[in-house]
Amino acid sequence: MLERKKLKGRAHITFVLPDHNPDGPVSVVGDFNHWNPHAHPLTSRGDGTRAASVTLPAHGSHAFRYLAAGDYWFDDETADGHDGANSRLHT
Repeated sequence: MLERKKLKGRAHITFVLPDHNPDGPVSVVGDFNHWNPHAHPLTSRGDGTRAASVTLPAHGSHAFRYLAAGDYWFDDETADGHDGANSRLHT
């Protein structure tokens, strides 16, 4: 799930997943962090979910995916779209 907050000239995006689905560590990776799996690990929020946030320029489009333990890549069903293997986010 994507949570969004509009800021002046920017968008604050929070990527949210259930705490244990999938099991193990999960990161959000995308063109906004040079596909670095260590840049944005999801952390527990104490409400049964885990999340990571980024602030991006407004009016952009970004490709992203989630990377879980065991080199398991998956998409976000709530993304703004998909292009082949990647989820798309429009800010």
